[in-house]
Amino acid sequence: MPGPLDGLVILDLSRILAGPTCTQLLGDLGAEIIKIESLAGDDTRQWGPPFALDAEGNPTDLSAYFMSVNRNKKSVAVDLTDPEVQKSLRDLAGRADVVIENFKPGGLRKYGLDHETLCAAYPGLVYCSISGFGQTGPNRDKPGYDLMAQGFGGIMSITGEAGREPMKVGVGVADVVCGLYAATGILAALRHRDATGEGQHIDLALVDSTMSWLVNQGLNYLTSGTAPVRAGNAHPNIVPYQVFAASDGYVIVAVGNDSQYARFCDYLGQPDWASDPRFATNSERLAHRDTLVPMIAAVLERRTTRDVIDGLEARKVPVGPVNTIDQALESDQAQAREMTITLPAPQTATGEVRLLGNPLRFSRTPVSYRSAPPATGADTEAVLSRLRDDL
Repeated sequence: MPGPLDGLVILDLSRILAGPTCTQLLGDLGAEIIKIESLAGDDTRQWGPPFALDAEGNPTDLSAYFMSVNRNKKSVAVDLTDPEVQKSLRDLAGRADVVIENFKPGGLRKYGLDHETLCAAYPGLVYCSISGFGQTGPNRDKPGYDLMAQGFGGIMSITGEAGREPMKVGVGVADVVCGLYAATGILAALRHRDATGEGQHIDLALVDSTMSWLVNQGLNYLTSGTAPVRAGNAHPNIVPYQVFAASDGYVIVAVGNDSQYARFCDYLGQPDWASDPRFATNSERLAHRDTLVPMIAAVLERRTTRDVIDGLEARKVPVGPVNTIDQALESDQAQAREMTITLPAPQTATGEVRLLGNPLRFSRTPVSYRSAPPATGADTEAVLSRLRDDL
């Protein structure tokens, strides 16, 4: 069944994580993704172990990192410094709906693949540039990696335990969210193109997108003038809403309103805590956090995780486990929702690879998993031959 983006052609000049996250999503939705790589391949092909192994047990060029964001793509490996290659890529851009790249600002100009050149040649083209700090501003020429974006964008300053070093999020979340913004921007620009015939340039910065998802913490500062600080797993605006230790592990308690809090106190065997004026409302619980949280912790640490989860679920108080990644991905919920998938990969010892699934569930135009992440240059001849035939 055709996907919602069936027929779209995207020339993908991006690498690492942000751009490939965007194009994998668009590929899952049915777009044809032509991934342009250097002859050595995307940098992340070497970011391992782990790697998918070949029949002899040797690492392939399919690192787990690379495979995480590169299914449903055709790999074309070329030398960008070759004038003939540059001409072929310009011709490919003329047959594409979208070009996406994450070179440093101005880095593609010497190849004639920059947005000014291509958008002038092809007025209906949507061209998306992802960079660390954007195409303008005093930091435009600085490199941008996820860790640097998390640091500059402020998220590390509120991640981790109070009094400890700033902490990054455990995955490249700045890159991933930037990729999702890129996909949204591209789809919006395509709607405009379809209505008017006009393409356009999308300028997206890793740091800008990171600042945008500071959400309530960013607004806490803008509203109060006070910069938020690290508070571990505690919530800046809700109490109790954090991780607590049980006798055999950890549980998450997420009390979102005062009625839930009253039911939580019933489970704790402390109904008077719900009427105590220090704790009766969320605002008061915030003001007396340092008093209340240790009281709760002293009760929960004597109970098992199963008892806490069962007891709070029975009272309709939000509660949950702290799963390890294997527990999360092998859970019955993950399997029911197809959040892990298997695709054929003949170059590997097992002949297949396991990947993370796409969370979108369409009633009419489902996502599709048409091909596993490709070997470096696997589609070079096929794509360039098709281009020659079209000319």
